[in-house]
Amino acid sequence: MAERKARADALRNRETVLAAADQLFARSASPRGVSMDDIAAAAGVGKGTLFRRFGDRTGLIRAVFEARIEPLRHAVAEGPAPLGPSAAPRERVPALLDAVLCFKWDHRHLSLALEEAGSGSPYEGAHYAWWHGILREMLERWWGAEGGAGQGVAAGSAPPGGDFTAHVLLAATRADLVEHLAGQDGMTREQMRAQLAAFVGKLLGDGEGGA
Repeated sequence: MAERKARADALRNRETVLAAADQLFARSASPRGVSMDDIAAAAGVGKGTLFRRFGDRTGLIRAVFEARIEPLRHAVAEGPAPLGPSAAPRERVPALLDAVLCFKWDHRHLSLALEEAGSGSPYEGAHYAWWHGILREMLERWWGAEGGAGQGVAAGSAPPGGDFTAHVLLAATRADLVEHLAGQDGMTREQMRAQLAAFVGKLLGDGEGGA
């Protein structure tokens, strides 16, 4: 019983830390302005506790990000169409990209913090590889259907590369781009969604958005 209580307490403390970090990043003008000292004070724990549990600031930011995006990942991995694996590629690709864009918009303070804190190439991270792999598979299935005929591929031409195209599409949902378009260009969430949907629709061959 004592062990179960300790485990429950640890989970509550972890969520307290994640919530405190999330709120601080949301209120901060710049993700770089939030320190481990700030997060520890807001969560009511010692800074040493944060380092023991999360390794470093990047590890903490990644834990917050993963906790917030987990419902979306679950919907993509196991949920119903249009996000889940039962959906056809033409339906799933735009739905997935729209969902990622909406998440980046709604949590761009957190997404920016993770992008800025990343060490090494972001394209080699497990999180990025997971999304890229799903997109690449869907694109290759779409363009591979019936040899690409009628799937947005001109007669006699080769379909675009799924690997490269998946990178390009994910680049359109980067938090720094979302922040730039929202802050510098004054684009709204719905305008961004509509433009991304129109681009994906043209890429997939029917000229229509699908978000």
